[in-house]
Amino acid sequence: MKYLLLVFDGMSDFPLADLEGKTPMMAARTPFMDDLASRGMVGKVINHPPDMYPGSDVCNLSILGYDPAKYRCGRGPLEAASIGVPMDREDVAFRCNLISTDGERILDSSAGHIPTEDARVLMDLISQKLGSRTFQFYPGVSYRHIMIWRSGRDGLLCREPYRHIGERVEDNLPEGDGEEKLRRLIWDSHEILDGHVINRKRRDEGKPPANMVWFWGQGRAPEFPSFFSKYGKTGAAVAEVDLIRGIGRLVGLRVVDVPGATGYIDTNYLGIGELAFQALEELDFVFVHVEAADEAGHEQDVEKKIFAIEQMDELVLGTILHRMKHYDDFRLLLLPDHPTPISTGSHAPDPVPFLLFDSREDRGNTVPFDERALEDAKTFVDEGTRLLELLFRK
Repeated sequence: MKYLLLVFDGMSDFPLADLEGKTPMMAARTPFMDDLASRGMVGKVINHPPDMYPGSDVCNLSILGYDPAKYRCGRGPLEAASIGVPMDREDVAFRCNLISTDGERILDSSAGHIPTEDARVLMDLISQKLGSRTFQFYPGVSYRHIMIWRSGRDGLLCREPYRHIGERVEDNLPEGDGEEKLRRLIWDSHEILDGHVINRKRRDEGKPPANMVWFWGQGRAPEFPSFFSKYGKTGAAVAEVDLIRGIGRLVGLRVVDVPGATGYIDTNYLGIGELAFQALEELDFVFVHVEAADEAGHEQDVEKKIFAIEQMDELVLGTILHRMKHYDDFRLLLLPDHPTPISTGSHAPDPVPFLLFDSREDRGNTVPFDERALEDAKTFVDEGTRLLELLFRK
């Protein structure tokens, strides 16, 4: 038996007047999801504890069966693990965004999805100018990077930049023990980056500059029981972003590199599908995570979100299903980790629909795989940590 878990990040949404009361999932053309839903089971699930923000770290840990209340450590150390950053017990890892600002307000939390090659030039400069034995910078992909505070402090309030677009920088800076050190780095980064030739060119082209670093998602290195020890299954993670790749690496899944994977709507959807199938030929289980719909939600761009959903259906799910035609028995679980509504541009704590399909049976299901399932589905999993049990249930 082969097992597939597909998480289409942030795909769920709220009804929109521009779509005549439909959500992007309802409006998108998704023949492969629709076909599986008609033959499988559609339910609803909450992937985060009620007292925790539905971040992608919390929700994806939950989906994989790791209680985020017990194992949550912040995005920083998870992403640091993805790119192989060494950490001691006393070290604290921060997610380090390149953001856009006018010097007063936060304008764009992703610096217009700056290309990785340009971002690395800017982060290398930050490392040269601001790096030290205490504060060390490590480049990642696009706007997503890592800062390690050696023997640092983790009891700070550090705000996610995408939740504070249009607000004053000063009102959202880190607060707590050690805040003055991080605040100084943030303001110094603006002085270093604002006039850089890359940012002058981006402004000339009408693109937002990557002219400030922003710290959040901090934590110390975690320890997880292995996926194999929990489930007795060999597995891989096919993912674009360091957060999910780091989770995969820390739980002992093989992490698959996908050329051209950007974590944005221009990602290599086809390559994700192809490499997911190749990994599944060798292993029992593959976890596929695609970021595009979440990024479109953060940008509050409904057309991009519908496009991303359709591409994930056709080129990720469709490719996998086409390649698996010669398998008589496989099970597939597909869901968003959380909603990222167009109306807010941020994550929402609402439940999401999930689709469970077993190639050996046809359930004759009539509940659609979209937000209508939140009203109509009979199966409700109120703790996301139990969801994977449905996939592996004998």
